[in-house]
Amino acid sequence: MTDDVIQSTQQETTTPVRVAAVVYNPIKVDLDELKAAVAAEQGAGWADTLWFETSEEDPGRGQTRAALEAGATMVIAAGGDGTVRVVAEAVHGSVASLALLPSGTGNLLARNLDLTLDDLEHSLHAAFSGTDRPVDVAMIDIRRADDSTSRHAYLVMAGLGLDATMLANTDDELKKKVGWLAYVSALVTAMRDKNQLHFRYSLDGKPARRTTAHTIIVGNCGSLPANILLLPEAAIDDGEFEMVILRPKGVIGWLQITGKIIWENGVLRRTEIGRKVTGLTKEVRALRYVKGRELVVKLERASDIELDGDSCGQAIAFKTWIEPGALRVRVPVGE
Repeated sequence: MTDDVIQSTQQETTTPVRVAAVVYNPIKVDLDELKAAVAAEQGAGWADTLWFETSEEDPGRGQTRAALEAGATMVIAAGGDGTVRVVAEAVHGSVASLALLPSGTGNLLARNLDLTLDDLEHSLHAAFSGTDRPVDVAMIDIRRADDSTSRHAYLVMAGLGLDATMLANTDDELKKKVGWLAYVSALVTAMRDKNQLHFRYSLDGKPARRTTAHTIIVGNCGSLPANILLLPEAAIDDGEFEMVILRPKGVIGWLQITGKIIWENGVLRRTEIGRKVTGLTKEVRALRYVKGRELVVKLERASDIELDGDSCGQAIAFKTWIEPGALRVRVPVGE
């Protein structure tokens, strides 16, 4: 055997084979179409793709762990925001990367990464032929009224108050039929809720402050559907989160919040001239923005809490922090 043949054989045996696993929500995807698209896109250097179906009892956490134990180096989350969140929770901190097949009404992480939506072939090409982008992961320990605790990850936002109450009141069947329009009636119900959040919070280990608010939102990134930029300075790879506290006083307060979020954040901040203009505008009492790395909140009574658009029960207290660059997401080359 010649030296060239020996060297070629050694290269073939030492070249690592990558393994993709698809964790999919059967309600959100057409499995036959997805399998055909994966087969067409998967190139040399990849082993046979592994397939794991989520269930109502396990929305993806156990399936992702099984995929990692089977040797997956890339886990493709095929489903809505809930599927993405639980898959990312299991993947983060491992040697595997996360790929996204956006599906559903929100696609929050994909939107914040400026990934193409509703294009299966493009998304799979980014998965199999793209590159890794390190992003931050937000972790949260939630304490319940019965003093039990649970730990979760989220990639976009955690919220208490208006948005969590709205999600808790959203009709799931209506959401399936009309998408984000289903939130409208739930939003009206939530805005009628006169209950306030009375809480103490400590940011980055500083002395605790006591305040009252209608809503608290902590964001690892800040964009929502309908081109709404809720948290203008939140970035998914800066090692920090941005928190907004909403404290409207009647109709005037809600108008101030709408002006800030829809006009200033959604329109002005998207241009260089607009950003200069926003620097001259006054802050309003109805909302307050702060940035940090660790936040501890203790509420006087339990309140609904949501993570990445999914209701997560009620919390009496929580601690949230950022793990910088703890997750690698597949994106197209050059982005």
